[in-house]
Amino acid sequence: MAASACPAAMKPTSNGVFQGDNPLEFALPLAILQICLVVLLTRLLAVVLKPLRQPRVIAEIIGGIILGPSALGRNKYYMNAVFPTRSLTVLDTLANIGLVFFLFLVGIELDPKALRRTGKKALSIAVGGVSVPFALGIGTSYALRATVSKGVDGGAFLLFMGVAFSITAFPVLARILAELKLLTTDVGRMAMSAAAINDVAAWILLALAICLSGTGQSPLVSLWVLLSGCGFVFFCILIVPRIFEWMQKRCPDGEPVKEIYVCATLLIVLVGAFATDAIGIHALFGAFIVGVLVPKGPFAGALVEKIEDLVSGLFLPLFFVSSGLKTDIATIRGLQSWGFLALVIATACLGKIVGTVAVSLLCKMHFKEALALGFLMNTKGLVELIVLNIGKDRKVLNDQTFAIMVLMAIFTTFITTPLVMAVYEPNKRTSNGIYKHRTIKRKDPNHQLRILACFYSARNLPTMINLIEASRGTEKKEGLCVYAMHLMELSERSSAILMVHKARNNGIPIWNKGRHSDSDQVVVAFEAFRQLSHVTIRPMTAISPMHDMHEDICGSAERKRAAMIILPFHKHQRFDGVLENTRNDFHSVNKKVLENAQCSVGILVDRGLGGNTHVSASDVSSIVTVLYFGGNDDAEALAYGVRMAEHPGISVNIIRFLASSGISGEIVGADVKDHHSSSADENFLDEMRRKYSSLESFKMEVRVVRNNTETVDAIKEYNRCHMFLVGRMPEGPVAAAMDIKSDCPELGPVGSMLISPDFSTSASVLVVQQYTGGGMSPIAGSSDQDTESS
Repeated sequence: MAASACPAAMKPTSNGVFQGDNPLEFALPLAILQICLVVLLTRLLAVVLKPLRQPRVIAEIIGGIILGPSALGRNKYYMNAVFPTRSLTVLDTLANIGLVFFLFLVGIELDPKALRRTGKKALSIAVGGVSVPFALGIGTSYALRATVSKGVDGGAFLLFMGVAFSITAFPVLARILAELKLLTTDVGRMAMSAAAINDVAAWILLALAICLSGTGQSPLVSLWVLLSGCGFVFFCILIVPRIFEWMQKRCPDGEPVKEIYVCATLLIVLVGAFATDAIGIHALFGAFIVGVLVPKGPFAGALVEKIEDLVSGLFLPLFFVSSGLKTDIATIRGLQSWGFLALVIATACLGKIVGTVAVSLLCKMHFKEALALGFLMNTKGLVELIVLNIGKDRKVLNDQTFAIMVLMAIFTTFITTPLVMAVYEPNKRTSNGIYKHRTIKRKDPNHQLRILACFYSARNLPTMINLIEASRGTEKKEGLCVYAMHLMELSERSSAILMVHKARNNGIPIWNKGRHSDSDQVVVAFEAFRQLSHVTIRPMTAISPMHDMHEDICGSAERKRAAMIILPFHKHQRFDGVLENTRNDFHSVNKKVLENAQCSVGILVDRGLGGNTHVSASDVSSIVTVLYFGGNDDAEALAYGVRMAEHPGISVNIIRFLASSGISGEIVGADVKDHHSSSADENFLDEMRRKYSSLESFKMEVRVVRNNTETVDAIKEYNRCHMFLVGRMPEGPVAAAMDIKSDCPELGPVGSMLISPDFSTSASVLVVQQYTGGGMSPIAGSSDQDTESS
């Protein structure tokens, strides 16, 4: 009698080990242990798989399987202690709560307006990528029903297999594209557009499959479920957007979303999930529909930030455990079962890749791009796992079929990255043969100047824009073209919607689209400047992990044929004038760009050039001081300063430092090279005098100094200017005498002196390194472990 009784329900908390309680026999401590186990294991696996550039979802699925009966679960003592049968209800409930909010986030990532604007090309590719694998999935299901899946509901099984074969994991695809730096390519944009359409189609088909999957229910019940689901969607379309638009109006841009609105949103999600569960579809669909209907913009982004970490860090790991406990690879026994696994993998890959490639070629895409798109659309992942778990819970998939399909999902996602890298890698493009002007100093100064100006946040914008204003030269020249690149870190918590929204605007004048300019202060700033000046500006976005951000910067500069990259210094000025460190990651990025850039580089120390707002051209009144010691870098700084002198509101003072006869003895190593460089410097200075001495704003002064103290005192006389322009590695005896220790070797001796606390000035500093045709020497203090990833 006792043996046949159901296990007693678990109490929530124990009284502690000292009172004789085993914590693992109580629901809360056991759930905590389960969460800790899966988080530690999946994060460890993610680190192991990172060199293979695999998305984290692969590690999470494999971690769940390892904790289940396929690996550790073969030990009965472990299973009974850590995952006893009576704990599974609590585990599955928490996992499903996590899935409800995850599907809400997936819904937020899909923009119905963007889907309606999708071109015929993306729509055709999506249709090909869904219909062919769906048909092959149905064909394969007939073979499985006759062997390993006997006795299952025929209609529902066909639909579930079709959906499982045809689905593309939109969030996982966004992550893979970002990791491979393909988000901003034509292939990346097409993949995201097609995947979004694919996602919607798959969820509709899944809803239909769930409606038909009730055990022993009459067709009339299925019809009622379907009609009630359609009614729920129609009701949500009428009501939900209005509620969120009302909330959005009461949350001004740039201000945090009020707690009451976040709470109300979570409540609406739960109500939607309850409604669809009561209808008989699945709680996930209600949350997904609510997410799709949230207006896209800052409010949606704020909701994602509030919810994402809790869901992905706490609740989703339990879903991978729950799924892993249902996956028993040991059920795949015998040659026939392993043959069916090979058949499922082959047909799933073949259907997705062939369907996508065939339509892509008909749309006149290049074969390599079409093949890469086919591999990308073959990405499965978490969404696939959700579909399979619903099928398992509905008794549509048995243990063996479930295990086969899970292994198929892992395999197809695992091969995506290496296959795409093998057939399509934009970084392997040949360098542009007409990329001649890699420096500002050039024989033909009238040729268009291209600058890649980078910034991390809106704080960098006013000085950056005022520097661009000062750089535009005269209207007689071909002009100035600036690529303003917003550097964004690709972290583990970056949601797909934010990445895709930024990437779609890469390299395009996004204000012309007229949809996001009101909410994006960066775009507003550059649009205002573009209208007031004669400068061509193209906003761009680089989304990359910090350790290889320099690859995006250097690659973009080469593709855009920039003559100079301007980077913000990693320290910003506080109100009291002290420079405060922002992030050491920015410091590392700057050093790597200096070492790897194929053009000149400038590092901008921002002390508020022109104030905290953009100064219009007619109001510009700035004094720029160029400190010239000698060498290539100083010549590049002088060439930049001369261009600034052409601006009617800017005065440029060039200070040429020469050593008096007494200083030579103090310098060790002043050899013949100094005489050659001195001769080249004098020739260049004479040329500048001849060309620009007629300009009232151009002044050149020679200062003869005997020691380092006199040099510093001479520079201090100009500390009331608005900007210093200096070379990173000045040459000559005067520069060699400057023995200045600094933790910022990328600024060189003069730049380091200008930002030191001992040098009192409110002037911004631009430190320039000229491209000389070879690789840059590694900067002292830079770490070898941060080399670019393969």
